[in-house]
Amino acid sequence: MKVKMQDLSWLFFPELQARKGFFGEMIGWFIRVVIYDICVTTIQEVFGVSRFVAIFIFLGILLVIGFGSYVIKQKSSKAVDAET
Repeated sequence: MKVKMQDLSWLFFPELQARKGFFGEMIGWFIRVVIYDICVTTIQEVFGVSRFVAIFIFLGILLVIGFGSYVIKQKSSKAVDAET
């Protein structure tokens, strides 16, 4: 397994990891919360379910997307390993 220099950039250039300050992290967190709230509210209105059920539907959708990404990554990594 080859390790590229860009994979180790956090070792040699730690300031690149610390670029976001407190307010940048906080704004990013608020943006995520608003996006999740919009998604859950939309699911709640479309399916006519309670907010609690809408949250579980949303988490299920995220789980399916994550599992699909994992399967695609595993299939593509085998192809990369076969080439080298």
